[in-house]
Amino acid sequence: MPSILRFIAISVLYLMLASPVTAADEKISEIIVTGNRRIENTAVFNVIKVKTGDNFFEGKIDEDVKAIYNLGYFSDVKVEKSVKDKEISLTYRVTEKPVVRELLFEGSKAISQDKLKEAVEIKVNSIVSTKDLAKSVKKIKKLYMDEGYSQADVETVKEQLSPYELKLTFRIKEGGKILIREIRFEGNRAFSARKLRGLLETTQDWWLAWITGAGVYKDDILKNDIALLTEFYMNNGYINVKFGEPKVSLTPDGKALYVDIVVNEGDQYRVGQIGFRGDLLENRDELVKQIKTKSGEIFSRGTLRQDIFTLTDLYADKGYAFANVTPLTQLQNDLKLLDISFDMEKGEKVYIDRINIAGNAKTRDKVIRREIRIAEGELYSATALKKSKQNIMNLGFFEEANIATAKGRSDNRLNLNVAVKEKATGTFSIGGGYSSLDGFVGQGSVQQANFMGLGLKANASASIGGKSSTYNVGLTDPYFLDTRWSLGGDVYRTEREYVDYTRKATGADIKGGYQISDTLSTFLLYKFEKKNITKESLALQTTRILYPDLVSPPDTTTSAISASITSNTTDYRMDPTSGMVNSLSVEFAGLGGSSRYLRAIAQSSIFMPVGWGTVFMLHGTVGNIQKIGEPIPIDEKFYLGGISTLRGYGGRTVSPYKNTPQTEAIDGIQTGTERAYYGGDSEAILNAEYTVPLLKDAGLKGVLFFDAGNSVDGMGNVFSGILTSYGFGIRWFSPIGPLRLEYGIPLNPRTGIDKSGKLEFSIGSFF
Repeated sequence: MPSILRFIAISVLYLMLASPVTAADEKISEIIVTGNRRIENTAVFNVIKVKTGDNFFEGKIDEDVKAIYNLGYFSDVKVEKSVKDKEISLTYRVTEKPVVRELLFEGSKAISQDKLKEAVEIKVNSIVSTKDLAKSVKKIKKLYMDEGYSQADVETVKEQLSPYELKLTFRIKEGGKILIREIRFEGNRAFSARKLRGLLETTQDWWLAWITGAGVYKDDILKNDIALLTEFYMNNGYINVKFGEPKVSLTPDGKALYVDIVVNEGDQYRVGQIGFRGDLLENRDELVKQIKTKSGEIFSRGTLRQDIFTLTDLYADKGYAFANVTPLTQLQNDLKLLDISFDMEKGEKVYIDRINIAGNAKTRDKVIRREIRIAEGELYSATALKKSKQNIMNLGFFEEANIATAKGRSDNRLNLNVAVKEKATGTFSIGGGYSSLDGFVGQGSVQQANFMGLGLKANASASIGGKSSTYNVGLTDPYFLDTRWSLGGDVYRTEREYVDYTRKATGADIKGGYQISDTLSTFLLYKFEKKNITKESLALQTTRILYPDLVSPPDTTTSAISASITSNTTDYRMDPTSGMVNSLSVEFAGLGGSSRYLRAIAQSSIFMPVGWGTVFMLHGTVGNIQKIGEPIPIDEKFYLGGISTLRGYGGRTVSPYKNTPQTEAIDGIQTGTERAYYGGDSEAILNAEYTVPLLKDAGLKGVLFFDAGNSVDGMGNVFSGILTSYGFGIRWFSPIGPLRLEYGIPLNPRTGIDKSGKLEFSIGSFF
């Protein structure tokens, strides 16, 4: 019986039993709730309005019966009245709805039971309501729709286990997987159907759909696709474009879907006259230079939107925080032109009142404040706020950093509320692994990028491997004594096995720098290092004897000072998508010690967003080292090859070399030659990469790359005999650092040295 009919019947029954005594003559002395097993009496008493001591009114009793029923716990509610000495006892008799003891899904193969249980509104030990049941069926169908099973059907079956318990079964008929065979367009003249399909997130079925998930019809995604198409047309001058509701239909064989989209493009418009009016801070010519919309060009709504932001920021950078820019448009339909006039309203100049920082439980306020490029009492600046947020995020201490404005002590003052969400900046790791360069490696490290909450960078690490071992302790203060100077130092010991020798080094350094601006910095380092070249190959020993000017003595000491200047305009230094990094470094060894050389290295990287989250990167390096009286230490020369320079070529094998004769130990007969790599005094490297996000939330990316370079003797020869390679790989910002797994293929392999391809991996910084 429907709920309203049941309520009417209960009310009629009550009226038939009701005493004709008037409300003024009767008092309610007792209220009893009975029949409830799981639901507490309190839940009922909380919704009824009648209380003991109240006069009896039939209308109130009716309302209470309805309120109890609307709780949703009961299938039936009755009220009984007994009268004794003009005192009334009310008894509410309730019948609880049965609870679900078993929840089953039959026929589900494409979607797991756990996923279905998570999706439905009804859970075990809960009460079944008609509303929740309908929602659950809808959600199950939505799950199947998103997997391509658009014809899936869901039936619900209730089985009574007892008067108070039931078993609920969802019987699912999945049907076949039905994917989109073709997305068809009607009315498109300016752009081909192929071009329009390429803009959509909804895709057609193809032979790799089982991997990519292509061809699945999703209603919400298709609606968003219409918005994407509209934006595309509007950005190409079609300001009157209209799209009809997409029509989805089964193919004649019933095994696939057609999606039909009708478009009315209208005419294409170009930009006519551009004007400015209102509160102008610059003349028209200066304002025109600031915007990208130009007369005569095809109109773009996206460009116009960007111009509004540009002009707003232009005014905001001069203190007009509440500047308003309104584009007024006028059509010239006969000429297919759109005239645009920017109405400028500057408002009042605004100053920064207070800067409040919140969310930094560990990080000191000053660490954040020194990254903010606007001070209390200064004029408001939109650019300064954007740069401040970028600087705070570049610290690497926070998951989120938001800067919001709030009213200050007067109408022309704003408070800045900086809210940060800290993330773990300290790491402790101990473990092992295998590196393509170093073999088996065991490592342990303790690092803290925000030591004591002061922004100090501290580290203590050790790694022991089949081909390398490293021990390092260091501390750096990037804002020494709260100035723009940095100061730090390291003590270290390293040992690494290379192709022709093993290098052991023990040393220490002291380093400092000065931050000239947010994008320009200098760096100065002094190091003293004692080195031993051991386990030399016979070929290298022979080369030292035959060519003493090419190969330095095995034991050296280096006392060197190096200086560099770096310009970094990237948007996010941890993972850039736009901007450039340019650096020039010079190192001079000869302040004591036995090593004498002068080395210069220039590097440049540019990052360009391509679209859909993809990024193109171009990185170049040119280096040269000159001896000063003594042979250049062999370990200080340039060696290419491997995952950090020329992928696809063996590590440190792209280098000048000498072939030395090899003889048998017994009779001294020459049995062949062996190659000894002694390093070049000049290098040139070019790396081009195209990265594509695979799993954005997990920080997983795919990469395609092309490498070119060489290491030679003589700067004039550096661009001759260039070696090239190409390949692909995976990048992952893992919890223990950036991980690279890449496969390089030489384009001009060297006979007897290079194979068809080389798989390498590393954990460390990207280019």
